Amino acid sequence: MMKDAVINIEHLKKAFGTNRVLQDVNLQLQKGENLAIFGKSGCGKSVLIKCIVGLLEADEGKITVFDKDITEINENELNEVRKKVGFVFQGAALYDSLTVRENLEFPLRDLKGKSRDEIDTLVEEALQNVDLKSAIDKMPSDLSGGMRKRIGLARSLMLKPEIIFYDEPTTGLDPITSKEISHLILDVQKKYNASSIIITHDIECARISSNRLMVIINGEFVAEGTFNELSKSENKDVKAFFE
Repeated sequence: MMKDAVINIEHLKKAFGTNRVLQDVNLQLQKGENLAIFGKSGCGKSVLIKCIVGLLEADEGKITVFDKDITEINENELNEVRKKVGFVFQGAALYDSLTVRENLEFPLRDLKGKSRDEIDTLVEEALQNVDLKSAIDKMPSDLSGGMRKRIGLARSLMLKPEIIFYDEPTTGLDPITSKEISHLILDVQKKYNASSIIITHDIECARISSNRLMVIINGEFVAEGTFNELSKSENKDVKAFFE
């Protein structure tokens, strides 16, 4: 394992009955790196993320996050690891009955000893980082799809995560808004020195936001490299994504 890897996965396997979703997965995520994972629907991308954070139990293999073996640690240790991880979900996953401010305050609910001023500062800083400070008292229903994605990202930044998982961050957005979100992922990487796994079908999002790409086909990674390297691949499954 390389010394700067924040996630290291070796020979991960996961099946549901006879459906072998992850066949033999090996992956490293370096500190400060944006890694895009490309693959068709149902190829195991979301199952992989759930295994990494211990929401699903691996059948075989080793998963190390921040030098902790996820397959060996207890629930309390696992929760400590999860506190350093942020999620940006496909549908933004905002609470419809809460204002933007209240949505952002939600991850802070277990933090003891934070004053009202400190909480307000954290909320405003997170909104500033996604360029949506003016939306602080709006309801999610008042926001466009792109704005909701930004608020979802702002909420994931509230606890200053060291690793961020983006699940299809540009799905359902028009090309201009998709590009804005992709550049925002880059901004977050630079500002927070966060390490990110970006699960996407969006080739342009991968080009803009990732340092490295991995392609997963039938539960196994079949190619890895920079966007330019993979765009020249002779592998027919990889080529299909770039055509």
